[in-house]
Amino acid sequence: MARHRRSFGAVIIGGVFRLIVTAGLLIGVFAGLSACARKDVTHLLERRPSLVLEDFFAGDTIALGIFEDRFGNLRRQFRVNLKGTITGNRLVLDETFLYEDGEKASRIWTIDNLGRAEDGTFRYEGRADDVDGSAKGRIAGNGLNWQYDVSLEMAGSKMDVHFDDWIYRQSEDIAINRAYVSKFGVEIGSVTIVFLRGKAAAAVGPLDVEQWVAR
Repeated sequence: MARHRRSFGAVIIGGVFRLIVTAGLLIGVFAGLSACARKDVTHLLERRPSLVLEDFFAGDTIALGIFEDRFGNLRRQFRVNLKGTITGNRLVLDETFLYEDGEKASRIWTIDNLGRAEDGTFRYEGRADDVDGSAKGRIAGNGLNWQYDVSLEMAGSKMDVHFDDWIYRQSEDIAINRAYVSKFGVEIGSVTIVFLRGKAAAAVGPLDVEQWVAR
């Protein structure tokens, strides 16, 4: 069966592109102030359980997520099946998405562990087809923060959107992801994802990513 595949960034941001145009720069002033208030990842150094990205995402993981616009309105719901393969210090993470309207998407991350930095964090670099350049981030304690730009095709031209992405490990088999999406420093929405593996995933999954069936 043929599958319609679009980049994760294009699928998420495309639905709220009109918000960027209509909200204007006045809204952006307040959104920019909110984004600047977030702390550096090093404040998580003592948090446990520790997150090691390639260990947590090795093998099969499932995820459930939502996208909200900057006003807190629910715009989309989705589910994801993930498969992680480890080679040395590299994690290849294959993600398959299904949205509640039936749209499908995929992304393959190639993520390298670059080792420990002087501040005690662990540095990571990731690449994917729809990411402009690379995602660069650090892990401290139970949390990862990385940032990256996604290049989108809009009306025949490219638009760059910024992701400020945070993953917090909650237990052996559960992590929560919050990603803040902005353009020109204007926060236009956020993504919330719950990752489940092991016994937690078995209690919920496997997830059907071919058709959306409410449980």
